[in-house]
Amino acid sequence: MATEAPAEGGLVFHPMDQFIVKPLFGDGAVHWYTPTNVTLWLALTVAAIAALLVLGTRDSKIVPGKTQSIAELAYGFVYKMVEDVAGKDGVRYFPYIMTLFMFIVFANFLGLLPMSFTTTSHIAVTAVLALAVFVTVTVLGFVKNGAGFLGLFWVSSAPLALRPVLALIEVISYFVRPVSHSIRLAGNMMAGHAVIKVFAGFAAIAAISPISVLAITAMYGLEVLVSFIQAYVFTILTCVYLKDALHPHH
Repeated sequence: MATEAPAEGGLVFHPMDQFIVKPLFGDGAVHWYTPTNVTLWLALTVAAIAALLVLGTRDSKIVPGKTQSIAELAYGFVYKMVEDVAGKDGVRYFPYIMTLFMFIVFANFLGLLPMSFTTTSHIAVTAVLALAVFVTVTVLGFVKNGAGFLGLFWVSSAPLALRPVLALIEVISYFVRPVSHSIRLAGNMMAGHAVIKVFAGFAAIAAISPISVLAITAMYGLEVLVSFIQAYVFTILTCVYLKDALHPHH
């Protein structure tokens, strides 16, 4: 957003205004129970996924239509990812990983619509997703392997003198996982949308508006790619963490 600043004769940009959480009704304070723009777009994300995977495949045909083709393509893509990364043992957790992928990719794509809100640009959303993965794979690791799960932190192939140091590094790295997992997604989504908003602000200047429009178009195309890639990265890292939980020994 760009507005004129009469006193200084320049432009004032507010590229971060698009990430402000606002109540849907009225202008009061936002509490944990307040319906907000985040609530709305989270609900729309769930509705869009249901429309694709439930309604779109309700009347399945041998020769699929467009909606059924997209649903089957997404299913096959994620299933192959889980099988390749986590192995056959990981396939039983496919529904959870499929849910994660579809939620993130739909939230990212819906955030590209004009006047929408990108829920995955908020660390509060991505942190919940990352913590859910972290807790799930940690609990699963101990349930499946007992104390043997701690073998994930013990590099038996390293020299004995280095193993305690490497174990400490592995423990720190393990607990940093949810932080990097969540910040990567939120940071990439926020940065791309902010840059688009800045270019949109320069479009108010007639002399450079054609360049701004070209830059917005290029950035928008890049954001479409980034939206998918970030969903893919989040999901494949989840598969890697799941593999560590199922097979923790180095």
